[in-house]
Amino acid sequence: MVRAGAVGTHLPASGLDIFGDLRKMNKRQLYYQVLNFAMIVSSALMIWKGLIVLTGSESPIVVVLSGSMEPAFHRGDLLFLTNFREDPIRAGEIVVFKVEGRDIPIVHRVIKVHEKDNGDIKFLTKGDNNEVDDRGLYKEGQNWLEKKDVVGRARGFLPYVGMVTIIMNDYPKFKYALLAIMGAYVLLKRES
Repeated sequence: MVRAGAVGTHLPASGLDIFGDLRKMNKRQLYYQVLNFAMIVSSALMIWKGLIVLTGSESPIVVVLSGSMEPAFHRGDLLFLTNFREDPIRAGEIVVFKVEGRDIPIVHRVIKVHEKDNGDIKFLTKGDNNEVDDRGLYKEGQNWLEKKDVVGRARGFLPYVGMVTIIMNDYPKFKYALLAIMGAYVLLKRES
């Protein structure tokens, strides 16, 4: 069953018959589509790995997930990080750190730094919008962070750009709806 679309276009009744489109392709077209997709994915991975090398951070871009750093950063701000090991950690600096037992990194400000004679540095963090320091967030028995816990240091940000990520995590159905809309757009674009 075919229905009339806009100005002389015809759409399949389902509108999203992906497998029918794949069956209509010859092998060469199918290989071309798979190769294009693989190139897009590999390009994105190369850009990400390049950013990791350039910034020295295992995660050069992160999204602020809570309001604990307001007014400096708001929920949904996109942070750009660097993590050059030779740079000393200073009080007042905003760091992103991981704590053993927690998957999600935390963005907070360094409030105290203790440097030993041998060069070892330990430091304490706190969210700008929090009443108390972060010792309650660290693993049990840990009172200070060390350089090994740091994922990166905030060097710049884009306000609210990361809200898309937060919305997709908070509302998984929105993520699937967005993917369906993008898929429909690609199919409709291809037919025109």
